[in-house]
Amino acid sequence: MKSKKIKPTESEIEILKILWDKESATVKEVNEILNKIKPVGYTTTLKLMQIMHEKGILSRTQSGRSHIYTPEIEEKETRKFMMNKLMDTLFGGSAKEMVMQALGNHKPSKEELDEIRSLIDKMEKE
Repeated sequence: MKSKKIKPTESEIEILKILWDKESATVKEVNEILNKIKPVGYTTTLKLMQIMHEKGILSRTQSGRSHIYTPEIEEKETRKFMMNKLMDTLFGGSAKEMVMQALGNHKPSKEELDEIRSLIDKMEKE
């Protein structure tokens, strides 16, 4: 997959999360999964996926009367790009401020804190 610097919208991210999990799907399949989260019309999902295709976020292939959509941007790269953009935009480029805000908004479990400590220890050794 190509690594693109495209900033997906919130609705596009919902679709991408489904496609990253499934690898590829039809509009109908994506719409059915989206409707388990919140009510979304089929034509809304179709239009969003068509726009995502035009932007280069999704590729599509014909399969009978349906199109099969596949993500063209990688989950890891998209997360990295969006986190950097968020950190720069809202936290003035400060990773510390962003992490402190995240930890202040959500009480991490003991397991999460252990993983965070382990990551910090690993980073300090590098």
